[in-house]
Amino acid sequence: MTPTDHLANSASLAWHHHLARLFQGVASSGFPLLLEQTLRELVGFDTILINTYKGQRRPLLIHDNYPATQRQQGIERYLNQAFLLDPFFKAVYDGLESGAHRLRELAPDRFENSDYYHHYYRALGLTDEIGLFARVDTDVVMVVSLGFRDDAPRITRRDMLALRHISPVLEVLLGEYWKWQEHRFHQCLAEREPVEEAFDSFGRERLTARERDIVRLLLAGHSTKSAARQLGISDGTVKVHRKHVYQRLEVSSQSQLFRLFLDHVAMVSRQQAG
Repeated sequence: MTPTDHLANSASLAWHHHLARLFQGVASSGFPLLLEQTLRELVGFDTILINTYKGQRRPLLIHDNYPATQRQQGIERYLNQAFLLDPFFKAVYDGLESGAHRLRELAPDRFENSDYYHHYYRALGLTDEIGLFARVDTDVVMVVSLGFRDDAPRITRRDMLALRHISPVLEVLLGEYWKWQEHRFHQCLAEREPVEEAFDSFGRERLTARERDIVRLLLAGHSTKSAARQLGISDGTVKVHRKHVYQRLEVSSQSQLFRLFLDHVAMVSRQQAG
């Protein structure tokens, strides 16, 4: 099939009408909603979040479709605490800046066993997620997160191919939107303080630097083997460090460690805000 064949069918005409509306509205504040409506023509997602990431600062929410009853769990908890353990946030931090990526491609090997997954992710009823990454400025990455619940159709290979094929167009559109609308968010983004301090200071008085590295990996969903591989040490060394972490922080499980960490993040956030 030639490019002309693709462009000559009725489905292509409808899709190009959607694209035309996106280009027409790219400079307006209503663009995120237009983008949501357009993406629904491709993939039957349940939730959408459009967040802007700048360094280690808290994400800046641009758009979402969460109902009021889920905002505390789905939005506020994420922006205030949970994002630190989000594989998408970690991917941006590690330098991923463009393309369509499935959560399971970016997540650690034991992500579905992590407390972050159970206490935040599964609490929203989500079973899968696709992130559309776009660098919109020198130090700013925008991520469109499409969430899928238990009763949603499975994400197919065709869905992912479609999103990956349109990613270059979406990156340009999001870049243009940011260029025109950045002034609306600039002050909020600048005021959102870095929270890397929460990771750096967690257990600082009781744990060694290596033990804090291991805590970060385990909380994010890495297995002992994966954490060992990330740090270039043996599985046995990770187990010994984990045992020491539990003893020194006076916890007996990873769930208790997770709750202790969230309490620490909340305390650091209050200190930075005050």
